[in-house]
Amino acid sequence: MSDASEVAAELRLVVGQLVRRVREDDPMPPGVIAVIGLLGRQGPMTTSELAAARRVRPQSMARTVGQLIEQGLAERGTHPVDGRKAPVSLTAAGFATLEEVRDRRADWLAEAIEDRLSPSERETLASAVALVHRLVDWEPSAPRRGT
Repeated sequence: MSDASEVAAELRLVVGQLVRRVREDDPMPPGVIAVIGLLGRQGPMTTSELAAARRVRPQSMARTVGQLIEQGLAERGTHPVDGRKAPVSLTAAGFATLEEVRDRRADWLAEAIEDRLSPSERETLASAVALVHRLVDWEPSAPRRGT
């Protein structure tokens, strides 16, 4: 399989399967964990900003935010300029939950790597991770022909 389009299709499929497998045992619904992760990475955001980032309706996001607040994982603050806006941020419990999810996922993957791959395969995988980073950072310089 040396054709770039074949490799691309297989890589996309396998990465998607790996992500789904790592998330399989998450203790919360994927949408809730995604919002916790987004707040952890981006910092405080309004419900409408969260809805736009997750591409869901504001009403749906309001329910998710309500759940997070009810569980003590998030809290509403006050906007420094616009009092009508109430940015949502993670609480200490929310950050702890995010860290637990990340640790559990990393632990699962590390255990799978240790159990399923030989030392030389682990080295190959480490090299492949560096290559995938290069792909993630790639920006097309000009539109391709035929697209």
